[in-house]
Amino acid sequence: MKLRGLTRMSSAKKKLQAGISLIETMIALCLLLIAAAGIMTMATVAMSTTETQGHLAARTAEYAQDKMEQLLALQYPDIGTDTTVFPAVVGACCGLQVGGGLDPKAPVVGYSDYVDKSGNPVAAGGNWQYLRVWQITENVPLKLKTISVLTQVRYSVGQTGVLPRSTLTCLKSSPF
Repeated sequence: MKLRGLTRMSSAKKKLQAGISLIETMIALCLLLIAAAGIMTMATVAMSTTETQGHLAARTAEYAQDKMEQLLALQYPDIGTDTTVFPAVVGACCGLQVGGGLDPKAPVVGYSDYVDKSGNPVAAGGNWQYLRVWQITENVPLKLKTISVLTQVRYSVGQTGVLPRSTLTCLKSSPF
């Protein structure tokens, strides 16, 4: 008889523990929601970093390359083509004349231009998002000009403390 009573009691316990209650399910869902919220915060930071350091940095490199190609297309002795506008205007400005600078905070007139988000040149006061500055130096005995182009994104576009920028340097020799 005693055995029979124990069997009934153990089968009653099994029935009570047979499934997951609604309360347990709700607690598990709340824990999952808290974990997902933490992960989504990290995803937002990752997307922002990708936009700033990936997309914008790639654009700065592309626009620096565009300016470098435009400058390298000029003849070595050219000191009169204005490359701050597109298409370049002959007889207006600097060409490959020695000068300029690579400080985006102090762009030198004739050695800087502004580009919108699509890569089109715009005026300094216009809706520009990228600044390009360049510098040209010359080694007279070797007949070599060093052309350096720096492109930086505008602060309001890349809202981080470190703005994406790209710098390219090439040599141009005479007679080429």
